[in-house]
Amino acid sequence: MGDRRRPSATQSARFFGSRTDMSNLPCQFRSESPADDAAICTIQADAFGPGRFARSAFRVREGIAHDADLSFVALKDDEVIASVRLTPVRIGTCDAQLLGPLAVQPAHKNKGIGRMLLRMALDAARDKGETLVLLVGDAPYYAPFGFRVAPMGSIFFPGPVDPARVLVAELVGGAAQGVHGAVRGRGLAGE
Repeated sequence: MGDRRRPSATQSARFFGSRTDMSNLPCQFRSESPADDAAICTIQADAFGPGRFARSAFRVREGIAHDADLSFVALKDDEVIASVRLTPVRIGTCDAQLLGPLAVQPAHKNKGIGRMLLRMALDAARDKGETLVLLVGDAPYYAPFGFRVAPMGSIFFPGPVDPARVLVAELVGGAAQGVHGAVRGRGLAGE
């Protein structure tokens, strides 16, 4: 089956070919560490504001830890300037990862940093054996990464969500076929 370890940032760049050359990006990338949490919370607050906690995707993440093996940060001068997290969830009976938040400090947006973090997370998830990634986001931004709008009425969040923003990416062909149900954290008590 091959080496199942998570690729390093340099290895991830190789997988992406010419789509994003990490040497041209104004920062460094690495796996998230617990010491990054305060900086990540600040970036998320700046990006999404205080209303973020009421959003359905944030509500799904309550009470469950994100997957540290699938979460990455970008640094400039040893300061965390962007992050991405994946959180283990279930959609009905199907295991998946919930992407997000993907957040970049405003001064560093539109430089390819968020796209690189996203590619790293998806590569790491695929390498770990995950088959499906879910998110609530803008289809035009995420489509180049393999995300598509989930079939209307197939995936339910614990609050209102615009169905056109419920996106899935198959890391293994056919992984989204027949996926149906409520989204909830994987590994919660009672599972």
